[in-house]
Amino acid sequence: MSREDPDVIDSVEKALRLLQSFSGEAPAMSVSEAAAATGLTRATARRLLLTFERLGFAETDGRRFRLTARVLRLGYGYLAALPFWEHAQSHMRALSDEVRESSSLATLDGGEIVYVARVPASRMMTITFNVGSRLPAYPTSMGRVLLAALPAADLESYLDRTELKRLTANTITDRAALEAELARVAEQGYALVDGEREEGVRSAAAPVRNAGGGVIAALNVSANAARVSVEKLRAEFVPRLLETADAITKDIAGLH
Repeated sequence: MSREDPDVIDSVEKALRLLQSFSGEAPAMSVSEAAAATGLTRATARRLLLTFERLGFAETDGRRFRLTARVLRLGYGYLAALPFWEHAQSHMRALSDEVRESSSLATLDGGEIVYVARVPASRMMTITFNVGSRLPAYPTSMGRVLLAALPAADLESYLDRTELKRLTANTITDRAALEAELARVAEQGYALVDGEREEGVRSAAAPVRNAGGGVIAALNVSANAARVSVEKLRAEFVPRLLETADAITKDIAGLH
């Protein structure tokens, strides 16, 4: 048990911290690298990695450890429990087919959005995201919809701990300007982002709500700026996006 909180088991916290330290930049790590990445002692990192291996969550060549596909079971439990997972897919596919662009659904996890559903466009995009992909919330349309729905205290806490990095020439990096934009998103009911996370990519997002009216996800449409102007995105895509988000919301309400 934790000395600071008797309801927290330290070993579980350390194990989850170590699991999350594996990434695209660090797909395999030695005991020393895992310890350095997590702040754990070398002995603790070694025991945890060996436990992962024996449980089938990791494999090793004798020096470095990497996660196995069994880890996906942890994330699938979350996806399987989402009330909108299967119901959203048909609506997203219809939206994507109509506008001929990609559609995604994401939730908020700390300061990041996490993709929970994705329908790619038939044409190739410059970048591909899959279920489980993460992006910072502040420069993305889905992130802004989710941030705009936070209680004031939670939003303030997010802004206090988040560095607004300039990712492109268009990225909003001023806190007051971002707060004003989030207020606008909350008022108009959707977000529109023009190349703030990646140059040449425009997107719009709308909220998906639960039966009680709370925002539980954001639905978006993203497009290459060379094909879709801001005016077209707002005038043609946003109305269909809002209709689709409302349809998913109604489906979710019908589950309860």
